[in-house]
Amino acid sequence: MATLTIRLPDEKHNRLKEFAQAKGISVNKLIEELSTIPLAEFDAYTRFQAMAATCNPEEGLTILIKLDAILE
Repeated sequence: MATLTIRLPDEKHNRLKEFAQAKGISVNKLIEELSTIPLAEFDAYTRFQAMAATCNPEEGLTILIKLDAILE
């Protein structure tokens, strides 16, 4: 496991501590949880870019049209 040191304004640090306490977790766990969201978005974007580079655009549009119909 790695250690990360960040500098935050005192007010922001205090608010993060309050937020973590309200959730019943440590600030460390809070930051770990919050970092999961942008990492998942990055992973999805990276997978999409890799797939888009090798896929057929017409097939992709067909899938999106079907998805739209399901979600309506």
